[in-house]
Amino acid sequence: MLNEIQEDSKVRMGKTLTSFEDELKKIRSGRASTGLVDHIQVDYYGSSVPITQVANVTTEDARTILVTPWEKTMLGAIEKAILASGIGLNPIASADKLRLPIPSMTEETRREIVKLVKNTAENARVAIRNIRRDVNNDVKELLKDKEITEDDLKSSEQIIQKQTDSFIEKIDSLTASKEEEILSI
Repeated sequence: MLNEIQEDSKVRMGKTLTSFEDELKKIRSGRASTGLVDHIQVDYYGSSVPITQVANVTTEDARTILVTPWEKTMLGAIEKAILASGIGLNPIASADKLRLPIPSMTEETRREIVKLVKNTAENARVAIRNIRRDVNNDVKELLKDKEITEDDLKSSEQIIQKQTDSFIEKIDSLTASKEEEILSI
C-alpha cells in the first residue's frame, strides 16, 4: 500500500515537472524555438487543431521560425491564429510559407520574462509541495486506520520528502538554465 502511494506521488510529481518544462518552452527567450508556437490552435475547416497538425514548424535560423502549411489555402488561417495567440510575433507571409522573426529583446523585457519564469517555477514548486501534502495525508490516514505503524509513517514521509527535494531541484535547475538563456542573448 505504501509503495503504491509513493509510486503514485512520483508519477504525479513527474507530470508536474513535464508540465513545467512545457510552460518554459512557451516562454520567449530571444531565440527561435518551435515551442513558442506549438500550443497555437488553428481553425481547420471548422475544427480547432494544433498548428503542428496543419503545418511543418521549424527554425530557419537562430532568429526565425518557419511555418510551412501542408495546404497553401491554410496560410491565412495560420497567420490569423498566430496573430490572435498573443505571443507577440508578427508573421511575414511569402508565397507558401510564414516567417516569424523573433525580435531582439530589451534589457527591461528580459527582466520581465525572467520574472515570469520565476513565477512559473514557484507555481510548479507549490504544485510539488501540494502533492507531498496530499500523499502525507494519505499515509497518515493509513496510520489512523491502523494499516501501518508509526515507523512506516516516518520512513514513508522521509521517502516522500526525498522525492519532493529531487523534483524541486530539477525545477530549480531548469529555471536557472532558462534564466541564463534569456539574459545571455
